[in-house]
Amino acid sequence: MINIKNVNKYFGDLHVLKDVSHTFQTGKTTAIIGASGSGKSTLLRCINQLEIMDSGDIYVDDKSIYEYKHTDLVTKVGMVFQQFNLFSNMTVLENVAYALKRVKKLSKEEAQKQALTALTTVNVQDKIKQYPATLSGGQKQRVALARAMVHKPDVMLFDEPTSALDPEMVNEVLDEIKKLAHTGLTNIIVTHEMGFAKEVADEVIYMDDGKIIEYGPAKEFFEHPTQERTKQFLTKILS
Repeated sequence: MINIKNVNKYFGDLHVLKDVSHTFQTGKTTAIIGASGSGKSTLLRCINQLEIMDSGDIYVDDKSIYEYKHTDLVTKVGMVFQQFNLFSNMTVLENVAYALKRVKKLSKEEAQKQALTALTTVNVQDKIKQYPATLSGGQKQRVALARAMVHKPDVMLFDEPTSALDPEMVNEVLDEIKKLAHTGLTNIIVTHEMGFAKEVADEVIYMDDGKIIEYGPAKEFFEHPTQERTKQFLTKILS
């Protein structure tokens, strides 16, 4: 379970997260939607300490993230980014094995064995000797997913995982993410793909201007939103 309590985040004078509180239930998939600049991605980045909160706290399994060693948090909370964040000078296999060697101190042989298993799960095992520059966007994102999943985290964060992809490659990545839903993982997905959110999410959150405006079960959220700002957003984006 992830429990966010009264989180505030500033970038200079810009108040990006405004006293945000929410509990993400273990094993559930939550989609976070909202316009660009509403604080969605910043919230994800605060959960795994890529951004440091100005006030408030975040608890992972009833333990403040400040109590975790960074290496422990990395293996407990995985993240897939918009822009893949792969090392261009490493092969696909090396990209996935790297953190296993550096963080978990596995031998090269064992790290590569586990990396190959993860890459096979997302169907890019035939690309292990290639470099990121030779891959399609969809293939890069599946490698990034394997890199996050190889640690067997309890929580997966997805920051608009299809936003950098060509339209024809979106579905292949979404299909891989769908496999993770309802498997016991806690998934938090920032997305603009409303159809995907409807199909996969247990819960949907709408953020605007650094605040959570509305949340609820996916079906109820989309069919019967209660807040006027939510209704306006859905009308605009679904029209």
